[in-house]
Amino acid sequence: MAEAAGARPDRDASGLSKPEKSRSLLAACLAHALHDGYTDALYAFLPVWQAQFGLSYAMLAVVRALYFGTMGGLQIPADRVLRGWSPRAALILSTTAAAAGLLLMALPLGFAGLCVGLVVAGIGSSIQHPRGSMLVVASYGTAARQPLGIYNFSGDLGKAALPAAVAMLLPILAWQSVLLLLAGLGAVIVAALATLTPAATPSDVVKDAAPGRGGGGFRILTTIGALDTATRMGYLLFLPFLIHAQGGGLQAVGAALALLFIGGAFGKATCAWLGERLGVVGTVIITETATALLIAATLVTPLPLTLVLLPMLGVVLNGTSSVLYGTVPDLSTGDTGRAFAIFYTSVICAGGLAPILYGTIADHSSRTVGVLASAATAALIVPLVLALRPHLHRRR
Repeated sequence: MAEAAGARPDRDASGLSKPEKSRSLLAACLAHALHDGYTDALYAFLPVWQAQFGLSYAMLAVVRALYFGTMGGLQIPADRVLRGWSPRAALILSTTAAAAGLLLMALPLGFAGLCVGLVVAGIGSSIQHPRGSMLVVASYGTAARQPLGIYNFSGDLGKAALPAAVAMLLPILAWQSVLLLLAGLGAVIVAALATLTPAATPSDVVKDAAPGRGGGGFRILTTIGALDTATRMGYLLFLPFLIHAQGGGLQAVGAALALLFIGGAFGKATCAWLGERLGVVGTVIITETATALLIAATLVTPLPLTLVLLPMLGVVLNGTSSVLYGTVPDLSTGDTGRAFAIFYTSVICAGGLAPILYGTIADHSSRTVGVLASAATAALIVPLVLALRPHLHRRR
C-alpha cells in the first residue's frame, strides 16, 4: 500500500513509534500494578475494620464481597458501556474511580461510607483489566504477546508492594490516613497515565488482530484460563496446612508462600517469552504437566525439599497465565475488548469458587485428596490445549 510504503521507518502498521509503544506499555503496567495492589492491600484492612465496626466474620465476608464482587461482576458491562472510549481515557476513568472510592472510605462517613467507597473502588477496578490489555494490544497489534506478559507480570509487583506498605503503615498511622495515602498514589498514577499514554491509539490494529475466526477456540482458551486459576487457588488453600504437616511453623509457612510467589512472578515474566519460542500449545503442555507433577511431589517431600521445589512450582503455576492472556487477541471473535472482559471474568469467578470446591472435596475425603484434585485439574488442561491447536493453526 502507498501509505505503508511512505511510513516513517521508526513506525510500523500501528502508527506508533517504539518510544510511544513503550510509554503506553509503561502506563498500562502502572495502572495494573496499582489496581492489583489496591485489591490485595484491602486484606490488610479487614482486621482493623472488624475491630472498628464490630463486624462478625460473615459481615466481614460481605464487606469484602462489595469490592471483589463489583470488580468481578462488572467487567463485561463496563466494557460494553465504555466501548466507544479509547483505552487511555478508560484507564484514566478507572484509576480515578478507584482512588475516589478509597477517598470515600477514608472520610468520616461511618460504615455506610466504607461500603459505598468499596463499591466505587470496585467499579473502577472492573474497568482496568480489559482496558489495560486493550491499550497494550492497540499499541503493539499482532506483536502484543510478550508485552501482554510484561503487563501481566506488573500486577504481581503491585500485589507485592502495596500490601507490604500498608502492613508497615497501619501500626503507626490511622487506617483512614493510610487510605488517603493510597488515594493520593492513585492521583499520581492518573497524572502519569495522562502524560505517558498517546492521546489516540489506533483501533484498527485491534480489529486486525482479531478478525473473528476464533469462536470455538476462544471458549476453549477461556476454559483453560479458568482451570489454570482454579489449580492455583486450590493449591494455595492447602499449602499452609501442608507446611504445618511437614513440621513447619508460621515462619516456614511465610517462607513457603514467599518462595512460591517469587517463582510465580519470575514465571509470568519468562513464560510469555517461552510462548513466543515454543508456541502456546507446547508451552502450556510443559507448564501444566510440571504443575501437576510438582504439586503431587510436595505431598511426599520433607520440608527442606518442599521449600526447594516451591519456587519451581511457582514458575509453572503462575507462568501459564501470561501465555493465555497473550492468546486472547488471537482467538477473540472480532471484539477484543469484550473478549478480555469475558476472559478476566471467568478467571476471577474460578478463583473465587475453586477454594470452596477443593475445600469441600477435602472435607469429605482428606487434604491429600484435595491437593491431588488441584493437580488433576492442571493435568486436565493438557488435552484441552491440544484441542486448541487447530484453532491456533487456522489463525496463521
